[in-house]
Amino acid sequence: MTPMAETVTTPSFLVSLAPLLREWLPRQRWFAGKGRPVTGFTPVAATELLPPDGRLGLYHLLLRVHQPSALGAEPHPGDCYQLLIGVREALPPRLAPALIGHVTDGPLAGRTVYEALYDPRPAEVLLEALRTQARIGGLRFERDPHQEIREGLVARLMTAEQSNSSVVYGDTFILKLLRRVVPGVNPDLEIPLALAREGCPRVPSPTAWLHAEIDAESYVLAVLQPFVSGASDGWELALRELAKGEDFAAEARALGRATAEVHTALARALPTVTLGHVQLQALSDGMTERLAAAVQAVPGLRPYEGGLRSAYRALAGLAVEGQTWTAQRIHGDLHLGQCLRSPSGAWSLIDFEGEPARPPAERRLPQPPVRDIAGMLRSFDYAAHTVSPPAPDWARVCRAAYCSGYAEVAGRDPRTDAVLLRAFETDKAVYEVVYEARHRPDWLPVPLSAIRRLAA
Repeated sequence: MTPMAETVTTPSFLVSLAPLLREWLPRQRWFAGKGRPVTGFTPVAATELLPPDGRLGLYHLLLRVHQPSALGAEPHPGDCYQLLIGVREALPPRLAPALIGHVTDGPLAGRTVYEALYDPRPAEVLLEALRTQARIGGLRFERDPHQEIREGLVARLMTAEQSNSSVVYGDTFILKLLRRVVPGVNPDLEIPLALAREGCPRVPSPTAWLHAEIDAESYVLAVLQPFVSGASDGWELALRELAKGEDFAAEARALGRATAEVHTALARALPTVTLGHVQLQALSDGMTERLAAAVQAVPGLRPYEGGLRSAYRALAGLAVEGQTWTAQRIHGDLHLGQCLRSPSGAWSLIDFEGEPARPPAERRLPQPPVRDIAGMLRSFDYAAHTVSPPAPDWARVCRAAYCSGYAEVAGRDPRTDAVLLRAFETDKAVYEVVYEARHRPDWLPVPLSAIRRLAA
């Protein structure tokens, strides 16, 4: 691999890119600050991976993006994003979708910059660095010493819309490059490593990972895991079976068993806690606060606010009565799209980053496992609304089968915790309403139909 430089310190380097990035960033699916202008950038780290004086240059950037705070919100220092910027004289037609722009001044004047993950060569540079456990500036490429990465694997970017970016290498590995990054432990690496130590087969074991050490803080930037070749994600599979009018109950039951296996392994691998009166009251209060904010953001929720609050009051009532629940580390954002079914029929769970909208520290808190169950139940409901007319009976059968499968392994049916399950499902549906109103208004009727049911 071409020798790699240390950190890039020339101020004009970022200055020359800023006008292009200001226009390009808000158009990316993974950019969280949509709807607000980008007002500036602060470099957190910039590392040259390939020198720009050849046919191809490559930079790894961590940029803090500044935007005006929402009305009434506390001032925010700006989100930090990870970018891989390629530099060429001109882009070949196959890379046209990756164009960021043409640089007019500074050290890259006259060159074209682009999203480098579209280009196999830069993506292969990352894999080679992971294979050799390279140290480049503040970047640390780590590999499980018991796993090997062979040379010559061809890279291809997965183009499905998601909050991060994924590259597949020769149907052998998949690299998840995190886009919005924060310092500290990232559950997307922490949990799969913990499950690997437990020998849990339901989550692919990390092969390698990238992190950065910057100003005494560590940032997890990417995770490489085995690629399940030929697998279908649960969402795609459910939609196919639904469109054909096929029964999905057996798959839902198997997925419930897989979820319970992961929860059981996590309870062994990482600490558990007991949620008593104080914690349950705080849980109820947090849900109530999120509902109040959601009603302000989406006034269409207002007619249902009283009924939705009753779910949270019921949870608070159990807290007063002295009810307790065990909490543990969970997936945190479980839905059909976070599950893979292999050609042999085995289910795996992926993407343990948690809900992107929640603060990182909150995502790592122990939670009742039923929160994951609620997320999956909502996902079956979403799938049932992809056909016309919607198929609520299909969703009900799948929901019941999933809970039954979970009970077969866990020894406890999540439906026995009806108050807690309703509270979490309500909280999830409220989150969905706000998300769809902001990003996919055509989908808004789906969570609103659940809101009407849950508020009744």
